[in-house]
Amino acid sequence: MKHNKLTIIIFLFSIIMSNNAQDVYIQGGGTLMDWAHLKKFEKDNERLKKINDPKRVVFMGNSITEGWSNFDKDFFINNPFVNRGISGQTTPQMLIRFRPDVINLNPKSVVILAGINDIAGNTGPISLENTAENIISMAEIAKANNIKVYICSTLPAIDFPWSPGLEPGPKVIKLNTILKNYCTKNNIIYVDYFSSMSDGKGGLKVPEYTTADDLVHPNLAGYKVMEKIILSSLEK
Repeated sequence: MKHNKLTIIIFLFSIIMSNNAQDVYIQGGGTLMDWAHLKKFEKDNERLKKINDPKRVVFMGNSITEGWSNFDKDFFINNPFVNRGISGQTTPQMLIRFRPDVINLNPKSVVILAGINDIAGNTGPISLENTAENIISMAEIAKANNIKVYICSTLPAIDFPWSPGLEPGPKVIKLNTILKNYCTKNNIIYVDYFSSMSDGKGGLKVPEYTTADDLVHPNLAGYKVMEKIILSSLEK
């Protein structure tokens, strides 16, 4: 038994120390050598830094933000919007890449949509309070750099197909309450997607805004609802 444990430890250590460690994928995006997936947008960030756009808005998020471009590419092409969503990411990962993927692009505004993968435990256990603090930290870094902040409600989710049984519904509501209270106290615009997309039972409306085998990611109709809400918020 001890021999087996030692073998496993040596095996794991060899993976971490190998030259190929950067190719080992971890949940939440990135690799062992790039946990926050800093390299994903590295080249495009360098390109954008050379272009001065006083109306630029960066959308920071996870797969819900990343998938937005797949469902409605024109929303980003026809507006001065930059998509910086990475599938599976949690708020600790976003906080690490917030400077290169947001601050260094010198945007007018940042739209932060995060938290659902924290609740799913994608990169390990984390309290709702810690999740909110990570989002708040991103907001404060942005404000310190004269970037207007929009904090979005986490979208409703009744369950996670990749991690079932966690009962995320009430946790999403609690996280949104924390975020909304912070926004109210600090004069930050709270973007409420939740109220328009909830089925009243803690989940996204099926089949209107997601599919029964997904439950988390919006379909095109869902993104259209989000677009209307965020465009209205950006005008404030």
